[in-house]
Amino acid sequence: MTRFLLFCIFGILPFALSAQSNWAIAFEFQAYPTGLIPGIRADYQFQRHHSMHIRAGYNWIRHGNNGVQDDERGDGFGGTLGYRYYFRENWARWFIGARSDIWRNSLAWKELGNNGAVLNQGTSEITVFQPTAEAGYRFPLGGSWFVAPSAAFGVEINVKTNGAQVGEGAIFLLGISLGRNF
Repeated sequence: MTRFLLFCIFGILPFALSAQSNWAIAFEFQAYPTGLIPGIRADYQFQRHHSMHIRAGYNWIRHGNNGVQDDERGDGFGGTLGYRYYFRENWARWFIGARSDIWRNSLAWKELGNNGAVLNQGTSEITVFQPTAEAGYRFPLGGSWFVAPSAAFGVEINVKTNGAQVGEGAIFLLGISLGRNF
């Protein structure tokens, strides 16, 4: 998965940018109650109100005691494939969309006793599927630059777990992108 995303970003994207004028590249940052996701995304506007995007990102996770175990923390890499509908033409203004993320995360976990002593600990390797719906607003900054705050709601589903079960479920993310149109 990671190799595919790197190939798309560094192999296909430079060629596409040289041939098209409806691409955008952005740094995207999302935060959710138990983690942070920075990433690089590429958007392609394929019709007047419609765009697709891919993202390669890093997921920094601190479930704490919100997971299955008493303390869960870790990180991983992954990617996104998404769609957006813009209510006005040319990347402008309000948008809604859907996206699906795949994350390969490693979480260290601990089970704690009443006195805080560690009763059991380990590491779980998980593959997470994360479909979300999003909405936001894209502000032009002048020239070809833009900023786009967004909010997304979805679910984290652990599709493969090596090790003990760890947290999954509903997720709410606030995000912001800063990018440039080409």
